[in-house]
Amino acid sequence: MINFLNLEYFLAVAEELNITRAARRLYISQQSLSNHISNMEKEFDVQLFNRTMPLTLTYAGRALKIRAKELLDLKDETYRQLADIKDFTIGQLSIGVSHTRGRFLLPVILPAFQEKFPNIELHLVEGNSSELSNALIHGEIDLMIDLLPFKAENVETVPICEEEILLVVPDQILDRYFPGRQDEIKKELESNADVTLLKDCPYLLINKGNRVRTIADEIFEEAQLSPNILLETENIETVLALASKGMGITFYPKMFMSGNQDGAGAVMKKAGLNYFSLNYMRSHGILAFGCHKGRYLSQATEEFIRIAKENI
Repeated sequence: MINFLNLEYFLAVAEELNITRAARRLYISQQSLSNHISNMEKEFDVQLFNRTMPLTLTYAGRALKIRAKELLDLKDETYRQLADIKDFTIGQLSIGVSHTRGRFLLPVILPAFQEKFPNIELHLVEGNSSELSNALIHGEIDLMIDLLPFKAENVETVPICEEEILLVVPDQILDRYFPGRQDEIKKELESNADVTLLKDCPYLLINKGNRVRTIADEIFEEAQLSPNILLETENIETVLALASKGMGITFYPKMFMSGNQDGAGAVMKKAGLNYFSLNYMRSHGILAFGCHKGRYLSQATEEFIRIAKENI
């Protein structure tokens, strides 16, 4: 009969390939951990580690590492499902979302969820798409919120709403580069937000790797335009704040403006910022929840998705 504790200890060593580090991670002595590994090898009657420095897995050890992860995941899911049957109004729920998107979405979702399920302990993990995908794959989060398509494999998705990237042009830029023609340029951009019309203007952009920046670069490439990039930053709120001071043109998600009178929406109105829909297919995306395919989805998680769809 498989000893799950031995499996957990084996997996820790298999991931560290170092008895000292694995023992420290598990808060047990090296001798105790070595005994557990010996017990595993006796149970399966096969050598799992080559006693080299550092340790290496044998062929059998590599095969067991894969199965051990699957078995321990199945064990965790079984306990979660049985606890869910007993009472799904208590427990834990881990949500993964980007820093900026979480700032706008979570205040809309979490109060409504907490009011209905006050005993569900919520955990928030913030990161970029790659970090969240990795966390979902390894079972560190139950749900992630991102734009379709997701980078991670074996993920089931539930669409939430549309997300559009807008072109944001300050009045001060129009005054500086199109004196006497401001209204004419605005009308042209409303009918067709063509960046070639703004080829001499400065741009404020998010750093490469962000979806908004990727779309901006694709638009520039399609227009065969080398933009005058005045500044690049990691924070999308920074580019909007600088645009509100008339420093340059930027790109900004429409969702971050909707219903946020204290944030971007108010900045747009007070700072003379004009926003235009881009005639570019990839600037229109679908925001969705992602959960690991085949992994048990708790009733609390399903309720979170339902409440989110009702409130966004």
